[in-house]
Amino acid sequence: MSEWKITYDAWDPEQQPLREALCTLGNGHFATRGAFEEENADEQVHYPGTYLAGGYNRLVSTVSGEKIENEDLVNWPNWLPLSFRVAGEEWFSLSKVQVLEFIQELDMKQGLLTRTIRFQDTAQRETLLVSRRFVSMANPHLAAQAWELTPLNWSGEIEIRTALDGRVINSGVARYRSLESRHLEPIKADQLDEDTIYLVAQTTQSKLRMAQAARTTVYYDGKRQEVPRQSIVEPDYAEQVLRVSCSQKQAIAVEKVVLIYTSRDFAISEPLLEACEKIERLGGFDQLLASSRRAWLRVWKRCDLEMACNQEVQPVLRLHVFHLLQTVSANTVGRDVGVPARGWHGEAYRGHIFWDELFIFPFLNLRLPDLTIALLMYRYRRLPEARYAAVEAGYRGAMYPWQSGSNGREESQIIHLNPKSGRWVPDNTFLQRHINAAVAYNVWQYYQATHDREFLTFYGAEVIFEIAQFWSTIAIFSQEKGRYEIRNVVGPDEYHTEYPGSEAPGLNNNAYTNVMAVWVIQCALKVSKMLDTSRVAELMDKCSISTEDLERWQHISQRMYVPFIGESNVIAQFEGYEQLDEFPWEEYKAKYGEAMRLDRILESENDNVNKYKASKQADVLMLFYLFSSEELTSTFERMGYGFKPETIPDNIAYYEARTSHGSTLSKIVHSWVLARSDRKRSWTNFEIALMSDVEDIQGGTTSEGIHLGAMAGTVDLVQRCYTGLEIRDKVLWFNPVLPDEIECLNFQIRYRSHWLSLNFTHDKMVITFDKGWSKQVKIGVQGQVYTFKTGEKREFDIKRD
Repeated sequence: MSEWKITYDAWDPEQQPLREALCTLGNGHFATRGAFEEENADEQVHYPGTYLAGGYNRLVSTVSGEKIENEDLVNWPNWLPLSFRVAGEEWFSLSKVQVLEFIQELDMKQGLLTRTIRFQDTAQRETLLVSRRFVSMANPHLAAQAWELTPLNWSGEIEIRTALDGRVINSGVARYRSLESRHLEPIKADQLDEDTIYLVAQTTQSKLRMAQAARTTVYYDGKRQEVPRQSIVEPDYAEQVLRVSCSQKQAIAVEKVVLIYTSRDFAISEPLLEACEKIERLGGFDQLLASSRRAWLRVWKRCDLEMACNQEVQPVLRLHVFHLLQTVSANTVGRDVGVPARGWHGEAYRGHIFWDELFIFPFLNLRLPDLTIALLMYRYRRLPEARYAAVEAGYRGAMYPWQSGSNGREESQIIHLNPKSGRWVPDNTFLQRHINAAVAYNVWQYYQATHDREFLTFYGAEVIFEIAQFWSTIAIFSQEKGRYEIRNVVGPDEYHTEYPGSEAPGLNNNAYTNVMAVWVIQCALKVSKMLDTSRVAELMDKCSISTEDLERWQHISQRMYVPFIGESNVIAQFEGYEQLDEFPWEEYKAKYGEAMRLDRILESENDNVNKYKASKQADVLMLFYLFSSEELTSTFERMGYGFKPETIPDNIAYYEARTSHGSTLSKIVHSWVLARSDRKRSWTNFEIALMSDVEDIQGGTTSEGIHLGAMAGTVDLVQRCYTGLEIRDKVLWFNPVLPDEIECLNFQIRYRSHWLSLNFTHDKMVITFDKGWSKQVKIGVQGQVYTFKTGEKREFDIKRD
């Protein structure tokens, strides 16, 4: 690793699936895995995949005699195919040659993937091949690759094959392979002109259409060559074979430039027409790469975090920012898409949108707020479906789904294949109603960072009000407890979905869910006082919220039930948690390692994780992740609980000992909550989270798609946790506590229309205040508030604990 590059210096087939995910190139509109262009998909090593942001399709499969409908992120036609062979012999493949030298390099600064291989074939011919590829950040429809092929000890005639392949299926996730997987139907494929072929396909159910046009050219000694070509065209496949003469030690250059348009694109007539017309206007590979490089440099100028740290942290942190910006970017703005948990990097989780926005938006809020708006509008547009879901479940307001795709219906599976046992088991994780709180929290945090009153007034407030109304109707008053409770839900943990021996799914009074419900209601009441009277009246009418409802909101926010373990200060994960059995952690860690999917392990052993005090990931501790001790204490006091900040370490210690970290998000939260009380353990958790995808610590999951929430979470740990950055009481606060491992840290943020340059060391903090629309803002540093005006630069001494 170097500061801007991830390099693999040996060919390792076993590592190829992971590398393909980590070397994915994208631009916020589409993404293509880092598969080799000469290889077809197989079930062991290679899996080329191209995914369109929000490109979903539904298919019906028969599972255990039942018909199950799933909505999947579609694997679109493969635009990569490019190979060669000595005339009349086999097509090139690394599996058929002796690899003498191999280097693959991901250059994150310019979004370029380069592969250099020197190899010897069975006829003792030695060849050097340099392959470069990019997906343009400057043009959301453009991708290109370039070959430089040099025969080192031979001369002769070769054939070069270039193609667009629409025969692909979704087979990138092993546990889904027994399900229906053919999402595409062919429309048309043909040759446009001497250099260009095209292919059109559409999804079988959603009828989303994609057109691809590919122009392939050959250069020798810098000059374009006219070479004989033969085309092969089928309904779902277009190919050209070019015949080229090679001379020993003379390089031949091949360029393949591709345009991709879909029926969802703006300012077009028709996808195929657009692709064919626009491709004629494009320059060569280097010119197009230069434009994309400049676009990347503009993005990095705003989004980079520069630090002095050990050699691994800086490049991996940049890799995480890189993949976040490839998933959502300026090219996403205006498009109706959400943030998928696994990026557009593979087919895991079917490309669905979960709650990972909670970990992703803090980075975007403080750098690319227009992008946050675009992603929040994905939720706003699905408000009608969330209202319908609430009514169908017997509630009012809006009930967002745990897994969301095209139209906002619930996309969670009702059964799940356990790859350890091979059995299909019920999946009740759709009961994670806390997703509603995450949506409202994200709206409020965006407002806090931007002070965007227009968005809050016309979109955000409506979402918050409807979610508050939902919480007020799912919460039922218990005469026995004298408090409100929320029953039959699942918390963030996901291992616990029912009580042992119960046939009914769901748990009662998940503490995180109950506290978040109160927070949302409090937020809605606060927003109702911020907006002008006429707009509040409009929203009350539109959302059917009465004065009686508002009174109920007030009462619930003061009388919500939160379970505790016995007489201790430890918050119970849910009611009855303390009655579960302790789990034999050491025995299972010795057998399965630190990060365990205990639900799958125990089910394969005919046991059930619901019986044990064993969590998949942070649940109660999410409260300490999302809120400062001051905010949390205030919320508990409002509910009538004497919760004290000094009890937080007891809660952390209790659940830290009972968490398997079966989710990559878990180490993020644990690192955060330990940052001030135990810096060493916080940093250890941070390093594990940082390397979780690079090292694929969960054993094969990253190859199916990177974990975007965990990637963004590590960046946010550096950005907010270690700098003590929070927005509270209309003040941007800093209380830096850099880990010993970070000597200095520099980055920029955008706060309420101002750019701030921030420089941290262990002893100093420098804030440089750039121009902005507002005249001044308040910034707090270690408890003291200062008013900053345009152009100011101030230095602060940092008091260390």
